[in-house]
Amino acid sequence: MTVQRTAMALDLKDDQNLISAYEQYHQPDGIWAEIPVGIKDSGVIDMQIYRIGNRLFMLVDYDENTNLKDIFDKMSTMPRQTKWAKLMAGFQKKLAETQSGEQWALMKPVFLLNEHI
Repeated sequence: MTVQRTAMALDLKDDQNLISAYEQYHQPDGIWAEIPVGIKDSGVIDMQIYRIGNRLFMLVDYDENTNLKDIFDKMSTMPRQTKWAKLMAGFQKKLAETQSGEQWALMKPVFLLNEHI
């Protein structure tokens, strides 16, 4: 299986208390148990979120034969995933580049080392 990686970004509201709460929700003792299971069950191989200031950067790895939109559509049918997304939206602020109907903005790859070797 070949893995496809997609990078996405969004901002958190510029409020240190909200940022701290957001990070706590993503810790092992803060995340709802169904969330990581649902992410995996939707077809995600790995997901990582990084933060600098109030900017979030997410990497999503999935099978290259799978469509990322289909993965997120499947997640949106799961009741706890939907409730989680609504809760998280209260911390988040979409980027201007975000497409209609999306929360996270897709990032364009600029340099991929393995394409040059």
